[in-house]
Parts: sequence; structure tokens; C-alpha cells
Amino acid sequence: MKPDLVNYWQRAGPRSRLRLMFGTGVAVAAVGLLWLVHHSEAEPNRSPLLFREPTVAVVKVDREDLYREVTIPAEFRPYEEVELHAKVSGYVSEMKVDFGDRVKAGQLMATLEVPELLDDLHNAMAAVQKAEADHTDAHLIHSRLVSVNQQQPNLVAQQDLDTAEAKDGATAAAIVAAKADVEKYQTLVSYTQITAPFDGVVTERYADPGTLIQAGTASNSQAMPLVRVSDNYRLRLDFPVSVKYVKDIHLGDKVDVHVESLGGRSFTGTISRFTQKVTDNTRTMITEMEVLNPNLEIIPGMYATVVLNVENRPQTLAIPIQTSASGGTTRVLIVNGKHEIEERPVTLGLETPSKYEVVSGLREGDLVMMGNPAQLKPGQKVETKTIEPEAVE
Repeated sequence: MKPDLVNYWQRAGPRSRLRLMFGTGVAVAAVGLLWLVHHSEAEPNRSPLLFREPTVAVVKVDREDLYREVTIPAEFRPYEEVELHAKVSGYVSEMKVDFGDRVKAGQLMATLEVPELLDDLHNAMAAVQKAEADHTDAHLIHSRLVSVNQQQPNLVAQQDLDTAEAKDGATAAAIVAAKADVEKYQTLVSYTQITAPFDGVVTERYADPGTLIQAGTASNSQAMPLVRVSDNYRLRLDFPVSVKYVKDIHLGDKVDVHVESLGGRSFTGTISRFTQKVTDNTRTMITEMEVLNPNLEIIPGMYATVVLNVENRPQTLAIPIQTSASGGTTRVLIVNGKHEIEERPVTLGLETPSKYEVVSGLREGDLVMMGNPAQLKPGQKVETKTIEPEAVE
């Protein structure tokens, strides 16, 4: 206080002090009211009773890799599978495997008993010995006649020389033919040993010891197979892709797989091959990925769910679906550089579960309001609170 006011305050009685305090309060209130009136006229959008603009949540328009997720049912099947037939007829003498057994390539699985084949093999081997003996005799005769003719020319008739030479050559050819027969019967005998063509699992056993097996030498033969072997250590996962998304399928693309029957197990693989042909009746293209199965946890025939990323939009402008936008051409509310709400027409493209693709109407870095509060209107000044895109997904 000034010195005069201090002296007055000290000399004044209680009533005088009360009048002084009341007058001072009225003056302060009047100054405050004049300040509010002045600012309300200068900024008509502000309420005279508010000192701060309302705060709205906004998100920046940013570039992202957008895509649509398509879920497709799929089924596992063996990478290789074959039913083993016998190439010769015979009785099963021994079955060394049963269904469920794991086998290695070249492992003996069954043996056929074909006694007549062994007899034919022995006869062929004896024929080789006879042919070799005949050739030895014919060769000696031809050699002697040639030697005599050299010592005493014209002593041996030329016809005899020619006959001996021809017989020598014929017996040599007979040896070759006899050995070929031996190899043939040895091959046929080897067919009585049924071996695994690759590492895998025996998934079916059709024959028991004593069963008569017919030779399966023709494609239309009704001969019974002995076993079926499947390569379950590597599987094929086949799934049909709609013709609408065929253009988005490429070798090496990543695929997410979910197997419900394995307790909801999920893993990621890549596309290995596809038919490059759309099936007429289903309008789908069979696509395949390979799945390693070293512990045989996945059983062929199990179903899986494949999630494909299609309609990819790399580094496109995107806004969350929680904004005031909707599909097609619409309008959104943005906050411009003057902190004023502005209505902006936009064109939207791809819609994902959390984002819209912005085709036109917005620029990177624009602030788009979340939602569409009814109490706010274009031209109104607001404060902004920026929300990170991850927080609204």
C-alpha cells in the first residue's frame, strides 16, 4: 500500500476498513468484466466464459504398406506318395513292415517267392558256360586251320577256312546272348525284393505272407499293391485361390498358416508353386507351399487356414478407420495450420481392418480428426492432441 493509504488504514475504524475492501473488490471485478468483453468481441468463436479452445484428438496422414488379408482353407498332403507293386508274379514270403512304420530309401520291405525265376537264372548261367566252351572249341579249330594254311598254302580249302571263321564268330556272339539272359533273370529275381523308394512312412499294408501277387506291369492292371509309402517328412499344403486374387500370387510370397488341430499352432511359409491355370468349375487356381515336418507332427489330411496378403498398396497414404471417413468418396474433418477445423472431401480406396487408403484429398502430414464430434463445426479453433497410429489400430 501507498503511505497515505497505510496511515488511513491504521486510523480507520472497522466500518471504514470494510468499506475500503468492498470498493477495491468492485473495481477489480469491473476490470475483469471489461477484459472478457474485449476478448469475446475480438474472438467471436470463443465462449466469454472459457479461456482455452477445446482439445481434439488427431492423427497424422502417413504412408504405409496396406494390403487385404484373405483367409483360405487348405489341406496337407504328402510330398510324395506311391503304392508299390511287384513287377513279377509270386507269393509273398515275408513282410518286414506294417502301416505306421518309418522306412529309409532302399530298405527291404517285402520278399516274393518265385522258384521258377531262380531256375531260369540257373539255366541262363549254364547256357553261358556252354557258349563259352563252344566258342573255345570253334576258336581253336579256326586258329589251327589258319596256321596250317600259312605253313602250306592251298593245303586247306578256302571254304573250310571261311566256315571255321564264321563258327568262331557265331560262338562268340552266343556268349554275349547267354550273358544277356543271365542279366535279365538276375533283374527279374531282384524284383522279388520290394524296397522303399524314398524315406517315408508306410501308410497302408495290403498283403500278408502267402498272398499271391500278380505282376503290375500295365497301367490299367488290377494287380494288388503290397504297401503304400508316403513322404511325410516334407508336406505339400494346397489351397485354392479365387480368380479375383490370382494376379496377386507370386513365387516366394509369404503365407501365414494356422493349424487348429495342433492346438492353434501358427507358422509362416512361402509359396512354392502354382498351376498357372484357373479351374473352370471352381474358378480357382491351386497354389502350394512346402512344409518341413521332421518330427512328423503334422499328419497328411489335416486342415489348415492360410492367410494371404493380396491387393498390396506399398507406401500409400493411409488414415485409421476411426476417423470420420467412410468408404468411397466422403468428407473428413482436419485441423489446418491456423488450428481451425476444416472439412475436406476425400476419395478412399482399399479398406483394411484398421486403415483406409487415401486416393485423393489429403497430403502426407495432414492432421485428421478422430471421429466426428457433433459439438464441433468447421471454422472453429481447437487445440490438438496427436495420437500415434499404433495406438488406434
